[in-house]
Amino acid sequence: MQNQNRENTPTTTSEPMQSRAERRRTRSQRTRYFLAAGAVVAVGAMVGTGFAVQSAVAAQNDRVAETAALADAANLDIEQLSSHAGILSARAVKTAKDTLSVAHATISAADGKVDAAALNTSAASLGQYELLAPERVFELAAETTAVANDVKGKVTEFDRVAAEKAAAEAAAKAAAEAAAAEEAASADSGSSESSRPSAPSNPSEAQAIARDIMASEHGWGADQFGCLVELWNHESGWRTDAANPSGAYGIPQALPGSKMSAFGDDWETNPATQIRWGLSYISGRYGTPCGAWDSFNAQGWY
Repeated sequence: MQNQNRENTPTTTSEPMQSRAERRRTRSQRTRYFLAAGAVVAVGAMVGTGFAVQSAVAAQNDRVAETAALADAANLDIEQLSSHAGILSARAVKTAKDTLSVAHATISAADGKVDAAALNTSAASLGQYELLAPERVFELAAETTAVANDVKGKVTEFDRVAAEKAAAEAAAKAAAEAAAAEEAASADSGSSESSRPSAPSNPSEAQAIARDIMASEHGWGADQFGCLVELWNHESGWRTDAANPSGAYGIPQALPGSKMSAFGDDWETNPATQIRWGLSYISGRYGTPCGAWDSFNAQGWY
């Protein structure tokens, strides 16, 4: 019975065995899936890590290159700075020398004409350029140039005024000489040399002084002395204190009398001082005493 029952009892081992096989296949598939997925993740991780490492290395290389470039740039700046300092010093020296050359020439040109004391002081300061910083040299050079230009302008103005004065004096003298020559020629045409006054045989003391000064200082002889004696006879009578209401004074009747102070402080009383001034005036305006005498005869004054 028991055997029969075993024989008659349906067997159930095939189904469970099939289920177990399926489960094993399922687990095997899952395992392969998870391994594949893990491999993909691992590969991705490795790839990502590679990129990260590569990026880090590249960034590090960039930083190293930038640092080297900065170092090189710093070194170049130091070299350039040194070179620039040398060039600046050389420029300062040349500027100082050029400025001093112009300043000294200007000081020389101003001698006896205008005051150049300020330029002397400025040039003296700049003359210490070897002891000064380039920036200070440039400042002093600019100051010295400005002062020199001011002095140059004053010298130019002084020279202009002096030239105009000299030209005016020369023109006046030429005109006086021409007028004297013309008057002398006109007088000569109307009278002969014999009509001019002769020298006195017994001159007064003042006349004797005049005769000696004429000969020693002007080279005039007795022929001119007679004209002078007659001329000043009419003007003052040869008196040192002869005064005219117009202001004329002395033997030659200088107008004003103080003009004669150019020949001495004793012009009011000393006949020699008055005579020297009078002969100088005649020489400059008429050429000779006879020229003055002729002019006196023509117009009533000289």
